[in-house]
Amino acid sequence: PGDPEAGELGLAAVPGRQAAFRQGLEAAVHYARAVGCPRIHVMAGRVPLGTDWAAVAGEMETTFIENLRYTADLLSQEDMIGRLEPINRRIIDPRYYLNTPHQAAAILEKVGRPNLKLQLDLFHCQIMDGNLSRNLETYLPLIGHIQIAQVPGRHKPDSPGELNFPYIFELLESLGYTGYVGCEYAPKGDTLEGLGWLRSYWESRGLQHGGTSKAAK
Repeated sequence: PGDPEAGELGLAAVPGRQAAFRQGLEAAVHYARAVGCPRIHVMAGRVPLGTDWAAVAGEMETTFIENLRYTADLLSQEDMIGRLEPINRRIIDPRYYLNTPHQAAAILEKVGRPNLKLQLDLFHCQIMDGNLSRNLETYLPLIGHIQIAQVPGRHKPDSPGELNFPYIFELLESLGYTGYVGCEYAPKGDTLEGLGWLRSYWESRGLQHGGTSKAAK
C-alpha cells in the first residue's frame, strides 16, 4: 500500500515511485511465501494531489504497465498470481487511479501476462458501472478472485440493498467460476452472526453447513 500516513494507497501506477513499489512488492512476496498465499493484490495508487486526472492519466498508465510487467516476472518465479482491483471513485476514494473493470481489463491486455488477474469486487463494480451479469460473463476469463458486499451500505449480502446475491451466486456457478468469493463487508455483530446469511443460503440449496450436499450424506 505504500505509506498510508503520507496519503498513499498503493504505488504501482504512481510516477516516480517505482523503486519504492519494487521494495514493497519484494516484501509482499516474502510475506506471501511465509504464509503460503499464492495471490497478491497489486494496488495501483492515487492520482497525486494537485494534479489534473486527464493530464496524468497517460503517464500513470505507462508506469502501471511497466510495474506490472516487472511484477509478473517476479511472481512467475514464485508461482504466484498478481491481482488488480478496481476501487470505486464515487464513495470510497475519488483519487484512486484504477476504478472500473473495463480499465483494468484494458491494462491487463496491454501487459499481456497470464499470471496477472482481475480482482473483481462487486461492491465497487456495482457503484461504478452496474450491469453485473454482463460484466461477470465478459470478464470471467480474467477474474482471479471475487469479493462481495451489499450496496450501498457495504454490509452482509442479506442486508437491505441493491444486489440479489442468491442470483449472483447461481450465475457464478452457471458460468463455471471455481475461485474464492471473499466477504469484504462490515458485519453487524460478531463474525458468526455476520455469517448467518451463508448458513441460510446453504440451507436454501439443500446443503449442510460447509457446502456439502445433504444427499451425499
